[in-house]
Amino acid sequence: MTAYVSHTTFDAENAYALSEWWKRVLGYSDMPGDPNEPGDEQCMIVDPTSGHRLLFVEGKYGPKEVKNRVHLDLGSREGARDEEIERIRRLDATVIADRRGERGPGTGWVTFADPEGNEFCLVRSPAEM
Repeated sequence: MTAYVSHTTFDAENAYALSEWWKRVLGYSDMPGDPNEPGDEQCMIVDPTSGHRLLFVEGKYGPKEVKNRVHLDLGSREGARDEEIERIRRLDATVIADRRGERGPGTGWVTFADPEGNEFCLVRSPAEM
């Protein structure tokens, strides 16, 4: 017998706002029959293709002070990594570190922070590997 990942949970200062931001980044949607509303303390979104779910749980956590010990690594569904980096920048993600090209042309990733400081990386797309 083994376990599986049911969903990934983010602690959030504003669960609704953060879930809405991640929906734009990932192309996820609200759970069927369970729309997220402003003021909801828990908001779950789902990838319509894979079924992967993210849950945002509101609480009084205060500002993030240290690096995440776990983070999401994202890849571009369509197009090249650098195009996706620019799209995510336009969504007001903060660039933490740009590691592109450190191990030769076409290598590396960019580390971002979402509006509440949660770090995530954007790696090369499968077509670029």
